[in-house]
Amino acid sequence: MTSMTVRTPWHLWAVGVVSLLWNGFGAYDFIMTSTQGETYMRSMKFSQEMIDYYMAMPDWMWVPWILGVWGAVIGSIFLLLRMRWAVWAFALSLVGAVVSLIYGKFINPPPLTPEMAAMSWMPWVIVLIAAFLAWYAWTMARKGVLR
Repeated sequence: MTSMTVRTPWHLWAVGVVSLLWNGFGAYDFIMTSTQGETYMRSMKFSQEMIDYYMAMPDWMWVPWILGVWGAVIGSIFLLLRMRWAVWAFALSLVGAVVSLIYGKFINPPPLTPEMAAMSWMPWVIVLIAAFLAWYAWTMARKGVLR
């Protein structure tokens, strides 16, 4: 039995590095928000109304936020290491992003402030990127690029 070696396409490195940078910022934001809280949010020019909204987030919302952020970071690392686990990590990240979107858009929308109006599209962008990364990892696994 002979095993075929599948060449790593150039775009895997591009997608992997860009996704690690993108998701790395999400991890930075998560760490700063969860450790510095109000101080970090003030440095980001959040209004008091927005800070109050985020500080009142229910405890159960930490689960999708953690899955979304850290699943994406781990998925990016696994993708760069060409590991099949990237598919599962990105899938968990997508689940976290979708739950966060549903909560923030339909269950408990944030107050309509100028900064939120300007960023109201961001949860949709996050879900689209998470879906793309999950699809991309699945496609690379199917083609034998991820082992």
